[in-house]
Amino acid sequence: MAERPAFFNQNGNVSSRTYSFAWFPGFAVSQKQKSIESLHDAIRSADPQARPLEISTKSKTALGVQLSAFTLRLNGHTLENLFQSAKVFDQGGPYLDLLQIPPREAKRDKRLINSGQLQGFCYQEERFPLSPKTVFYDYIYLAAVKQSLTDAEIRLISAYNYFTDIEFNPAKSVNTQARTAAMLKLMLDEFGFLPDFSRDGFIQYHRTHVIG
Repeated sequence: MAERPAFFNQNGNVSSRTYSFAWFPGFAVSQKQKSIESLHDAIRSADPQARPLEISTKSKTALGVQLSAFTLRLNGHTLENLFQSAKVFDQGGPYLDLLQIPPREAKRDKRLINSGQLQGFCYQEERFPLSPKTVFYDYIYLAAVKQSLTDAEIRLISAYNYFTDIEFNPAKSVNTQARTAAMLKLMLDEFGFLPDFSRDGFIQYHRTHVIG
């Protein structure tokens, strides 16, 4: 058995719940998809009205693959490269050269460990705080979705009401594309489209509507 969270909208906020489900070990995509289906079965057992969507490259749904952070691009760069290159420490950063190397190398760059305490992020000459704790990741994810998907593809998000990411373990990570997808669903339900937020406007929206 394993436990994973699913993200959904409740009372105008992004929330989450953890589900126990049968885990299928192994690195094969088929094994990951069995685990995803098991997780989704657990969600549907708790809520018969649930329409879950896996957000990852392992998703059986084309939209779930399109919304994967490994698929999305913003200004020609992966979200991983953008996220790592924007980090600002008390002894260095942002390290914009990390935009030009493979994502796995960018994540493992020694400067991200040896530059002192993380202070925030700097993207396109705008500073982003560490709190709310996922605000910068969610900001660039939203921008990447608007740039990578058509309006018709974006509207398909509204057909789902639970979002999962089979690889996300909250004990090991903070950011997850599943939480951000639930935020996009909230925006679509509220506005009918994905708004163009200023930095300050997005931070305020995030503080108001994204829990945890």
